[in-house]
Amino acid sequence: MTTLDRSTGTTPAAVDRGWRQVVLDYIALTKPRIIELLLVTTFPVMFLAERGIPSLWLVVATLIGGTLAAASANTLNCYLDRDIDAKMHRTENRPLVTGVITPRAALIFGGVLGAIATLWLGLFVNWLSAWLGLGAIVLYIGFYTVLLKRRTSQNIVWGGVAGCMPVLIGWSAVTNSLAWPALVLFMVIFFWTPPHYWPLSMRFKEDYAAAGVPMLPVVAQDVAVARKVVIYSWATVLTSLVLIPVAPMGWIYTGTALVSGVVFLVEAHRLQTKAKAGEVGNKLGAMRLFHFSISYLTLLFIGVAVDPLVFIALPAF
Repeated sequence: MTTLDRSTGTTPAAVDRGWRQVVLDYIALTKPRIIELLLVTTFPVMFLAERGIPSLWLVVATLIGGTLAAASANTLNCYLDRDIDAKMHRTENRPLVTGVITPRAALIFGGVLGAIATLWLGLFVNWLSAWLGLGAIVLYIGFYTVLLKRRTSQNIVWGGVAGCMPVLIGWSAVTNSLAWPALVLFMVIFFWTPPHYWPLSMRFKEDYAAAGVPMLPVVAQDVAVARKVVIYSWATVLTSLVLIPVAPMGWIYTGTALVSGVVFLVEAHRLQTKAKAGEVGNKLGAMRLFHFSISYLTLLFIGVAVDPLVFIALPAF
């Protein structure tokens, strides 16, 4: 346990750190790499909702608000999970574990970010987007981190709803409403989350076990986990194809969804084959699917953004 120096308001580990390092430590609390993935699913939906190019200011304002909301949720997650982060090699260098940032400072930082995010979205985008952003924070902190994460192996399935919210925020930013295309993409991310996160959990299941977190790979055999990964992967790809008649989408999105979806399924089945063969550790190749799942989602949402641009450009030819 770290101790607080009452004369400086810092922990011993934070003494003599320059302001640049302090800034970097606070940024680390927000988990920037996760924020990047959330933004990848936000702004393409705005192009689809607009059926063209949205206002540059609206895009910037929405991305700023979404970044602040995600940063708030991630910071508060670090605050609540600091005890288990200390028990996991993957997270043992986070600022609250090393003591360079105090829990109180992190709690205030996360709360202020959430308040600013809600006000920013409400004032510069619209209040529907603001409430959706606040809802995402509450879902991630209250529903996933507090209620589900330490209690059930289905934590990432239902807790992943928070990660689906950016598509609704992107759509509502443009239309000030919700519609079926946004809900379809919401479900794409819902089904995508388990086959994205479970392979990571397979790789670090010893960490989760040591921390007492019942991620599915901790409480189930690799074969059973891989089987569910395949099921959710199929659900992801099939749901992505539902967008074609619902939106409707053209050949750019259709081709992207089909090709990337096939590769995604091949990788999921590959993991299942290796699990059935008794492969473990690096030989199982779980991280290969984890990394490709990010590429899959990125490619799919690039298709979401580009397809309507091609559609409106065709009449000119």
